[in-house]
Amino acid sequence: MNEYAIETVGLCKRFGRFEAVRSLDLQIPRGEVFGLLGPNGAGKTTSILMLLGNIRPTDGHGFLLGKPLGNIEVRKHVGFLPEKFQFHDFLTATEFLDLHGKLAGMNASDRARRIPEVLRQVGLAERAHTRIRELSKGLQQRIGLAQAMLHKPQLIVLDEPTSALDPLGRREVRDIILQLRNEGCTVLLNSHLLSEIEMTCNRVAIMKRGEVVAQGPIEELLAFSSVVEIEVADMNDAAMQALRQVATRLKFESVPPRKILAWVPSEADVPELARAVVCNNAKLLALVPKRETLEELFLRIVAEKESAVKK
Repeated sequence: MNEYAIETVGLCKRFGRFEAVRSLDLQIPRGEVFGLLGPNGAGKTTSILMLLGNIRPTDGHGFLLGKPLGNIEVRKHVGFLPEKFQFHDFLTATEFLDLHGKLAGMNASDRARRIPEVLRQVGLAERAHTRIRELSKGLQQRIGLAQAMLHKPQLIVLDEPTSALDPLGRREVRDIILQLRNEGCTVLLNSHLLSEIEMTCNRVAIMKRGEVVAQGPIEELLAFSSVVEIEVADMNDAAMQALRQVATRLKFESVPPRKILAWVPSEADVPELARAVVCNNAKLLALVPKRETLEELFLRIVAEKESAVKK
């Protein structure tokens, strides 16, 4: 068995002259929750559609559960919840899931057993015979998640699964995703709620303008925060100039500049910040490296990429 649930090499997609995805390289091990992040228009949905075989890549190749992208047979082992799911809202929750179970190739006895299980898992056991049109958007989102899980796929792709949910609903979906991981299912998660990604995923890839600009385990990406909080007394022009030579960016938390946030290229530059202050006759009161959240890391990387493009 191939160790990767998803593997792509140089995957590209062009629409005319527009390059929606450029050289996408992914290796997602089985049993992992992987987050795909990026602003609107970054190429996330196009990447997902290529992985699922819904659109063909222009260049490159890839494998889904060990089979080439577009393989029909592999689809029965994949569950998918798109961002804008089209419901047959005249059906009840049970009827809707029964229909999708048939489409997934499940026999009648398996459907009869699994439908109550997944409804209970998403907290809708008491709504089994409620018509979908009578459910709120948040509850409809749960029905969509239930259909993605129904046939016990090896891989589940979730596109904004918590977008319509309240905080309690988001926590419940997060618990379901972690349970799926514990059962050996691979989950590819696309979400704008970066705090949810941080609490759920093993690794992430950040996309901007069609390409991956950062990728790796969340703990490694956040291991060194590039932000250092400095507290200074008797700040002067010479010390300020020296700080600007070390830091890529300064943000003043107070006026006069007593508390300063400094962004540095690497951990090795942190002592240089202290030297810039002390050697120019300012008083260093505190110097504290700050751990970025995933959201802060995401915003910084996207901003840096945007700045590089403009140059």
